[in-house]
Amino acid sequence: MLVDQNLSNFSDLSFRTALVLYVISLFLSLFYYVRIQAVIDARRALKAAVPAAGQSGGVLLEERPSNLQENAEKAEATANKIGGMLQSLLWIGIAVHVVAIVLRGLSAHRFPFGNLYEYVLMVTAGVMIVSSIALQRKEWRTLWPWILVPVLALMFFGGTKLYAESAPVVPALRSYWLPVHVTVVSLGAAIGLFSGLSSLLSILRSWQPKGKEHGFIGGIVKPLPTATKLDTLAYRTAVITLPTLGLGIVLGAIWAEAAWGRYWGWDPKETVSFATWVLYAAYLHARATPSMRKAAPWINIVAMATMVFNLFFINMVVSGLHSYAGLN
Repeated sequence: MLVDQNLSNFSDLSFRTALVLYVISLFLSLFYYVRIQAVIDARRALKAAVPAAGQSGGVLLEERPSNLQENAEKAEATANKIGGMLQSLLWIGIAVHVVAIVLRGLSAHRFPFGNLYEYVLMVTAGVMIVSSIALQRKEWRTLWPWILVPVLALMFFGGTKLYAESAPVVPALRSYWLPVHVTVVSLGAAIGLFSGLSSLLSILRSWQPKGKEHGFIGGIVKPLPTATKLDTLAYRTAVITLPTLGLGIVLGAIWAEAAWGRYWGWDPKETVSFATWVLYAAYLHARATPSMRKAAPWINIVAMATMVFNLFFINMVVSGLHSYAGLN
């Protein structure tokens, strides 16, 4: 079946537009991050000034907390406006991102899961959707710079080094199992990446506890939620990641039996995917075991790194039955 080149071009244009919108969102999120730092500093200054004013009883010190309160409220109001603009812009970017995926599929009259470029397109869209749903509350908005940077890096790499022209899929992928298997796996990967990033930030925050930040790194992590909240966020999303990836692996095994006559063959992709699933299971076990709880975030980070290794190295370097990157 012929490829609709116009739809393919519009898909590429939508992808680039989404990339630009995310870049603008990154700068806006950084501005929001700085404003939240100012809000925190103003609140801490007010907290320190109120006892001093109460003890002194002097006129000058009595007026100072009032001024600090006003400054803190103004800074918070400004930050909330920026945060609202950020959320709106991100949803617009996500909508354009999804349009790029849909047009890519329509252009080739198939589901857009035929090569590594399209898979990266799907995973990054999944990360953005999962993040936007999970970070609705104001206290979570400071996580956006930490999420947008790796997402933009993945999209830039996918759009430059991994890009493949819209075309029919190779014969081995012409199966109704393709959209089912890849959709579930990409969703699991998106949630897993979000969970791993949350664990990474929880470790960073545990080194710089809230209210006890110090040095350059302390100033950077100051706007982040507490380590406990970040760890809880990582755990709750990992709880979804484990069964989702497990289901994806099972669906892949069923497809493998239909395509190759066996459910499992320890192909490099299968092996690393199973190792990733085991690591997420180990993370949840460690998280629920008091003696291993401190090591749990590190296991989650290793699971995320293994997933990224599976996404790039196994697809691009190692030869196997799953070598459908579309780079040749």
